[in-house]
Amino acid sequence: MTRFAIAFSSLVLASLGLVGQASAMTDDRDVARLVSFGGSCGKCDLSGRRLTGARFAGAAFADASFVGSDLRGATFMGSNFQRARLTGADLRGATIAGSDFSGADFAGAKLDGLEAPAANFMRANFSGATLTGAELPGANLMFANLTQARLDGAELPRAKLLHVNGQGANFVSAELDGAILTGSRFDGASFKGASLERAVLTGASFEGADFRGADLEGAILAGVNLIGVRGLRQDQLDDACGDDKTRLPTGLHIKGCRGMITIRTPRAPPAPPALPAPPARVTPPKPPAAPPPPRAALQQVFAGLS
Repeated sequence: MTRFAIAFSSLVLASLGLVGQASAMTDDRDVARLVSFGGSCGKCDLSGRRLTGARFAGAAFADASFVGSDLRGATFMGSNFQRARLTGADLRGATIAGSDFSGADFAGAKLDGLEAPAANFMRANFSGATLTGAELPGANLMFANLTQARLDGAELPRAKLLHVNGQGANFVSAELDGAILTGSRFDGASFKGASLERAVLTGASFEGADFRGADLEGAILAGVNLIGVRGLRQDQLDDACGDDKTRLPTGLHIKGCRGMITIRTPRAPPAPPALPAPPARVTPPKPPAAPPPPRAALQQVFAGLS
């Protein structure tokens, strides 16, 4: 046995019709035969493993390492992969449902065809990763690193892309309808043929980005930096709205947004109120003193002492 030994509980995956138990050890390089993974394996090292088609359900793999592992077609259901290292891993065709990958490192990973509706990728690193044709509706990508990532043809409707670093990223023909890109950096990125209908781009920077054929119908461009963008036409801006802080290429203009709601990063919930002090302890009253004995009784006591 190695420094880690994973005890995998019996799992009933009703949606997949699979049940399995498994354990993994460092001298077992090929664990593709494992049906499903459960239990806890925090900080364990499964780098370079062949895990094609593996199922993770209710698994706790926070801080685990899967560097260069083959996870094609893997399924992650209700699992915790916070801060997991998946650099260079192959997750093509994988499915993520109800799982937390916040802070995970996917640098250079292959995630083409990934299906991850409403998945949590907050602060995850996708620099240089490929997500061609990935389906990420409603996914949380706040503060994520998408520099030089390829998301051509990806589906990201209603995705949260607030404060993202997406410089040089490729969103060619991607679907970003209703997505929130507030405060993000997409300088030099490509949105050629992308759909940004009703997307909120407030305060974002797209300096030098490619907007040829992009659909901006109903998009909010208040405070957006579009200096030096390529392929942006007036008819595209006519379908969007902005404000006096919207920076446009020379010769272009945009109408103001009426009744615009500013989207801000959600703040942490306030601390709960302090519990009330316990009531002061009440001291029960002392019982009244016994009445003095009658005079005749005292005379008898004194007579006995004489």
